[in-house]
Order: sequence, then C-alpha cells, then structure tokens
Amino acid sequence: MKNKLIIYVLALAVFLIGTIEYIITGVIEMIAMDLRVSTSEAGLLVTVFALAAAIVAPILIALTINMDRKKLLMAALSVFITSNGLMLANLSYETLLWVRIIQGASGGIATVVAMAVATRLVEKERRGNAIGIILMGLSSSLVLGVPAGTFFSELFGWRVLFILIGIISVLPLFIIYKKVPTIREEEAVTLRMQLSILKDSKIVTALAITLFYIGGYSTLFTYITPFLQAVSSLSITEISGVLFLAGICSFIGSKVGGQLADTKGSKFTICIGLLLQGAMLLLFTLAGVNIIVLILVLMIFMLATWSISPAQQLFLVTLVPRNPDIALSVNTSFIQFGFALGSGLGGLVISRTSVLNLNWVGLAAVSVALLLAILLFKKMSSGIGTSTVTKEEY
Repeated sequence: MKNKLIIYVLALAVFLIGTIEYIITGVIEMIAMDLRVSTSEAGLLVTVFALAAAIVAPILIALTINMDRKKLLMAALSVFITSNGLMLANLSYETLLWVRIIQGASGGIATVVAMAVATRLVEKERRGNAIGIILMGLSSSLVLGVPAGTFFSELFGWRVLFILIGIISVLPLFIIYKKVPTIREEEAVTLRMQLSILKDSKIVTALAITLFYIGGYSTLFTYITPFLQAVSSLSITEISGVLFLAGICSFIGSKVGGQLADTKGSKFTICIGLLLQGAMLLLFTLAGVNIIVLILVLMIFMLATWSISPAQQLFLVTLVPRNPDIALSVNTSFIQFGFALGSGLGGLVISRTSVLNLNWVGLAAVSVALLLAILLFKKMSSGIGTSTVTKEEY
C-alpha cells in the first residue's frame, strides 16, 4: 500500500481525537462528582461533543470543500489542540460543555478529512484497508485511551489527561505539515452538489443504518463503567483492565472489518457485524451469571461493532466515488448523531429506570439497523431503482 507511514500518522491523529471523545465514558462518575452534577448530566459531555461533530463539522466541511485538504486538516487539528489547553483552567460544568462543542467540531472535521486524505493516498483497491487503518486509530482510543485514562485519572485527575493529549497532538500536526501533499478537488464542488446525494434513497437508508447501529452501541458503552459496577463487583482498576480487553477487540474489529470489506464486500461485512452486535446485546442479560461470560460478551460486542465501521464508510464512498469527502462527512455526521442518540437515550434510561436496561434499548436500535440493511441490500441486488454502484463494488 502506498504512503503507509502517512496513513498511520493520520490514524494517530484520529486516535488522539477519539481518546478525547471517549475518555468521558471511563471517568464519568469521577467527573460527575468533581463537577457536582448527576451521571446523566455528565453524559451530556459526550452528547454535545457528538452533536458538534455531527452538525457543525459537516457544515464547515461543506463550506471548505474546495479548500486544500492538508490546510483544512492542519487548521482543525490546531483548534483541537488549543481546546485541550483550555483544561488548564478550572472550568465549570457549563463552560466545559462549550469546550466539548469546540472539541467535537474540530475533531469531527479532522477525522473526516483524515479518512478522505487516506483514500486519496492509496490504490483504489486498498481504500477499504486505508479507512480501516484510520478507524483502527479511533478504536485504539478504546484500547489505550479509555482504560489508561481511567487508571491515570485516579492518580492525577481527569483534567490533566486533556492537557497531555493536546501536547501529544502536536506531533501528528508537524508530520502532516511535512509529509502530506496538497490535495484539492479536480473540479469545483458546489453546496447543491453536496446536498444532492441526500436525494438518493440508497444513501439515506445507509445513513440511517449508521445512525441506529452506532446509537445501539453508544446507549450501552457511554455508561459502561456504571453498568459494569452494577452487574459485577469489579473495582475501578479491574474495570480499566476489562475496558482494555474490550478495546483490543475494537482495534481488531476495525482492522478485520477493513480487510473483509476489500475481500468479501461491504454487504457481507455489515450484515455479519450487525447480527453479532445484536446477539451480544441480547446476551448481556446473562452478564450477571459469570464474570467470564460478561467479559466475553463485551469483547465480541466491541469486535462486531467496530468491524462494521470501515465497511460502512467504504460502502458510502463507492456510492459517491467522485467526492469521497462528502460521503465520509455525511456518514461521520450520522456516526456522531448515533453517539448523541445513544448517550441521550442511555441517560434517560438510567435516570428513570435502571442502568441494567441499557442493553435492551441498544438491541432495539441495532435491530432497526439490521432490518434496514437487509431491505437495502435486497433492493440493490434486485436492481430496483437506479444504482450508482455495481454489486461487485459493495
């Protein structure tokens, strides 16, 4: 694969962004106590990040679609680094919400542009693998970022982690400046052209799949620490170890999902992933029976969820082959909408019922995603309606 080193540097940048987004899940109880708010209110720190990435980021990407991708990526990373530096101040809960919005917008732009740049720097037949590597960076934030953040927050406090990650983020920014070439659209792209992709029912359905499968994942995982505490006698240190194992599976899932998308096709990878994801959410009802069963179910759940992501991204890119930035931007928006939906629903569930009911809400969302996937792929296989992609491409 061409430009492999640059692809991994882009993955590092996405890893750091993902750590900032997901780190809240590992220390949500600590943050709630420190800020003197409820757990569901602390969960809003995940929700507003996701909403900013879903709403603000795509608008800015749409407005800058004809801008050099390298300059846009560097600008977004610079804002992201600065927002982390704000943690030097002892911010209030309300101010912290605004900082999370800035982090979500800048991080969302950087993530989308990193994936789009990756698809431009490799051979066409390796695009799925390139996207998988970038998403490995995102899932690696669960492997290292969340559990390490949970552990070190006990020692140094959760605010220090934001500052440290901001400092480390300077490294990929420098390498991108030195190594990534100028990348521009060959033809000018108007806002009308970008919005026109939403007229395609296939694209809209695919985006809905993203919304619901991510929503099902986020409903549980945003509150995974209180969930594990409720169903087991694990200490916070032991939970860090469990999250590390789960994160390894998400890392593997991203890599395997990208490879399967290139070899078996997006359709196969998406369907298998959704089936496994739903099955594991159902099996969480057995979580209290045995700690080994709990860990195994969580690991498979993470592997399945993250194997879907590169296949879904590649599927959207093949539907809009001339402008992958647009497809990736819109799909990433729906990923973030899914995080916002899941964290919001999860907060509602635990504030009104019990944290033990989170998996049932997640299962309902994933079931909708699976149904939509079956209907979409059946429609495309039968050739109903106009198609912008052949069966071999997906």
